[in-house]
Amino acid sequence: MILIREVVQQALSTGYLTVAAEEQLREMLRGKYDSEDLKAFMTLQQAAISGQVTQESRVLLEEKMLGQAELVQLLPTEVLVITSGN
Repeated sequence: MILIREVVQQALSTGYLTVAAEEQLREMLRGKYDSEDLKAFMTLQQAAISGQVTQESRVLLEEKMLGQAELVQLLPTEVLVITSGN
């Protein structure tokens, strides 16, 4: 059985937390875990907040938002004016 701290160590060593690893952590946190796993998870949270670890889910979300913003820029100005008046 894989431990939370092992998933965390992988993310810390690569600097990247995949969507699959995030989901795996969610599942593991629903069950029983010890204080070392909890400490490891808190370390991962701090690393993500400080930018030491990049979350794939956030990268994908940013890309999606950027793509939507680019689509809005392509809309004719008249459409933007009409819809913003509602």
